[in-house]
Amino acid sequence: MLETLFTIILVIASALMILLVLLHKGRGGGLSDMFGGGVSSSLGGSSIAERNLDRLTVGIGVIWFACVIALGLLKAY
Repeated sequence: MLETLFTIILVIASALMILLVLLHKGRGGGLSDMFGGGVSSSLGGSSIAERNLDRLTVGIGVIWFACVIALGLLKAY
């Protein structure tokens, strides 16, 4: 039962991580330049929305990591 719960949370967190990473603005030099990310000019600092997106991405990443560790521990015993 607990494994199923952590697996469901892991799948949801994985999908959210993919979505959140794709929402980030490209900083240049990578695949984002290929799709037009390098065309936009940055005006200096990051906006509040970008900082909140960063915080949300880190939070979901911590949840994802905790689920991976929890599932690993559950499978070990």
